[in-house]
Amino acid sequence: MGGFLRALMSNRILITGAFAWALSQVLKILIHLAVHREFVLERLLGDGGMPSSHSATVTSVAVKTGLLCGWESPLFALAAILAIIVMHDAMGVRLETGKQAKAINEIIEHLISSEDVSFGPDQALKEFVGHTPLQVAAGLCVGLAVAFFIM
Repeated sequence: MGGFLRALMSNRILITGAFAWALSQVLKILIHLAVHREFVLERLLGDGGMPSSHSATVTSVAVKTGLLCGWESPLFALAAILAIIVMHDAMGVRLETGKQAKAINEIIEHLISSEDVSFGPDQALKEFVGHTPLQVAAGLCVGLAVAFFIM
């Protein structure tokens, strides 16, 4: 078991991805604080927001794979294609899901205020799940920086 953990802890691609994710999550808190003037610790583990931690993670993994294994390697090709799919999904399906959740939550609030409907606040849909193209681009930049400057 010790050898397995040592191998994980020395995997530069894995460490790069984890660092890019952690950095972008911390940046989400700081950016949210600067824009909204409120500290929201939940942003540390939450989806959505600026920058996209999904984009930062997959970009850093793809670029670090290219740097270590070669840009012509099948591993880089796999990582790059998966990164493109994840970033496209963040701006597409996940962004639309967030918009739909917001609309449904507004309908539920209207129903609660106008009728005898019993919905609790814990039943609200999560609205902050997708990313705008700018948030994805910012995550991509964080991922590039981490891949080139970490280890």
